[in-house]
Amino acid sequence: MRYVNTALVATYWLIGRRVVEYEQKGKGRADYGQELLKKLSKDLTHTFGRGFSPDNLESMRRFYLEYKSEISETVSRKLNGKKTETASRNSSTSLAIRQYSERFLLSWSHYRLLPRLDEPFKRDFYEAECIRGNWSVRQLDRQIQSMLYERTALSKRKMAVIAKAHEKSVVLKPEDEIKDPYILEFLGLKDEYSESQLEEALIQHLEHFLLELGIGFTFVARQKRITLEGSHYRLDLLLFHRLLRCLVAIDLKIGEFSHADAGQMNLYLNYLKDREKLPEENDPVGIILCTDKKKTVVEYALGGMSNRIFTSKYKLRLPDPEVLKAEIEHERQRLLQMKIVTGEKKGRKRANT
Repeated sequence: MRYVNTALVATYWLIGRRVVEYEQKGKGRADYGQELLKKLSKDLTHTFGRGFSPDNLESMRRFYLEYKSEISETVSRKLNGKKTETASRNSSTSLAIRQYSERFLLSWSHYRLLPRLDEPFKRDFYEAECIRGNWSVRQLDRQIQSMLYERTALSKRKMAVIAKAHEKSVVLKPEDEIKDPYILEFLGLKDEYSESQLEEALIQHLEHFLLELGIGFTFVARQKRITLEGSHYRLDLLLFHRLLRCLVAIDLKIGEFSHADAGQMNLYLNYLKDREKLPEENDPVGIILCTDKKKTVVEYALGGMSNRIFTSKYKLRLPDPEVLKAEIEHERQRLLQMKIVTGEKKGRKRANT
C-alpha cells in the first residue's frame, strides 16, 4: 500500500510538472487558465479513465508549484552529463520518483490539503507535525481549522516551538510539549457544565483530545484512585508521554486557577513518583486545565516546587483568526527588534575591543 501510494503521488507531481513546464510554458498559470485544464481533463479521462477532473489537475499543478524546488533542482544536478534528450527525460522521471519517495511521506489526500495554506513556513509546520503524529487527513484538517500553527506560535516558547517542529528535533523538555491554550471545541459542551461532564466528554472524544494535547500522549486511566492513610483522592486523567518517558497527571478545573489546585497536583505527583513510576521512567509531570488563570497567582503558587506542574487554559470555542494573526505579527516584530538590538550591542562591543 505504501509503494502504491508513493507511485501515485509521484505520478501526480510529474503530471503537475507537465502541465506547468510544457502546457503552460513554465508560467505559473496559462494565459487561458481553466480552459486548458478542462481540455487536458477531457483528453486524459478519455485515455486513462477516472482521476483527471479539472479540480484534481489544478491540485496537481499547485502541488508541483509548491514543491518543485525540493525535487527539480536536485534532479537537474544529477542529470548533468546525460547525452540524449530521451535518456535525460527517462532518467529525470526515475530520479523524481525515487527522490519523491524519500522526501514526501504523506498521502495524496494530505498533499491536496497542504498547498492551500498561504504561508510556506505554515505548510512546512503542518507537514512536519503530520508526519510526527501520523495524522489522518481528517485530523490534519481539524488541526488546520483550529489554527494549531497560530496557537503554537503564541505558546510559552513561541517561535522556538515552531522551529523545533520544523527541524523534527527530539523532545527532551516537558515545556516543549505543553500547549496553552488547548482548544476543545469538539466536545460540543454548552456554557453550563460540570467537571464530571467535562471529563465524560473528553473520554468520549479521547482520540481528538489526545491529538489536541500533542504528539506522544497515551491514555492510562481516568479517576485514578489514590489512598493515603484512609483518605481517598481521585486524579481526573492519567496519561503517559512516550517521548518524555513519564506519566502525565491531568486535573480538570471549572473556573479560575487557585493555589489550592497547585497543592493538590503536587500531592498527586509525589504519590506517582513514589508508587507508580517505573525505574526507567522520568519523574511525572502535572497539567492543571482551567478556564482562566492569573499569571502572578500561578508564579507564586508553583514557585519553589520541585515537581514539574504546568497550568493551561482550555477553550470551547475556536480562537478568532484575525486576533491570532495580529498577535503573531506583533510577536514577529518584537523578535525582529530584539535581534536588531542584540546585533547593535555586539557591534558596539566589537568596536570597543
